[in-house]
Amino acid sequence: MKNFEKKETNLNLLIDKLTKLNTSYSQYSFDNKSIERERNSFASEKEELEKKNQEILREHKYLKDRVKKLEYELKSKKELEKKFNQDINDLNQETQSLVDEIEKWQM
Repeated sequence: MKNFEKKETNLNLLIDKLTKLNTSYSQYSFDNKSIERERNSFASEKEELEKKNQEILREHKYLKDRVKKLEYELKSKKELEKKFNQDINDLNQETQSLVDEIEKWQM
């Protein structure tokens, strides 16, 4: 009799373990599908972010080139302004010299 009760207890324990195993197995399958969906979602998000990153890199390159071009134009304009100012100064000096010469001749 005691042997029979022991076997019954062991059998009940085994049934409980199998029930837990069956539940965890089906839940594992559900988690697997959920993880797969999440992985696909992350992959899509990653692809979208990579496209945006490439777009930003292209825009950065364009803006960088544009800034260099504007800096070059500014430098050229400053050089022209400097030359123009120098020419004006030269003309002023020349005019002053001519005025001085005219004054000499008028005396």
